[in-house]
Amino acid sequence: MSSPCAPVRRVGLFGGTHGNELSGVLLVRHWQEDGAEIQRPGVEVKPFLTNPRAVERCTRYIDCDLNRVFDPESLGRPVVEDIPYEVRRAQEINQIFGPKGSDDAYDLIFDLHNTTSNMGGTIILENSRDDFTIQMVHYIKNALAPEPCPVLLIEHPSLKYATTRSVAKHPIGKYQT
Repeated sequence: MSSPCAPVRRVGLFGGTHGNELSGVLLVRHWQEDGAEIQRPGVEVKPFLTNPRAVERCTRYIDCDLNRVFDPESLGRPVVEDIPYEVRRAQEINQIFGPKGSDDAYDLIFDLHNTTSNMGGTIILENSRDDFTIQMVHYIKNALAPEPCPVLLIEHPSLKYATTRSVAKHPIGKYQT
């Protein structure tokens, strides 16, 4: 029997991590205008446009990939004028939704992406040892049935992930073709 998970109190819904992936952008903008369908009693759900400058230009990123700069070095860099845009944005996101690795971090972040690969709706996980995340994936797969929803596990025991969603206690990525 699995141990009970702590209740989820704060959820981030991210779109636009890559500015040319518009499904998440459109959903976030929709939820920012009318969040009734995502609100639940006792849970703060925050839709958030992660890389607005890249979205404005409809390009993957401005200076560097936002989904690769949530590492300790980037998050700890001094804020100076010539800091890459995405590094500064990562620091801002970490302040709002983190700090990464702390008890104050958001409980859950869904980072919504697109791909041109023919993989359909796919869930990306970075940790198979997180009971909450495994239960959440099971719930999502059942909710989407009979539509297929593969799960891609990109886990490595010595790798520290530097993705936007890694700020949360329980990170989940969702890709849609």
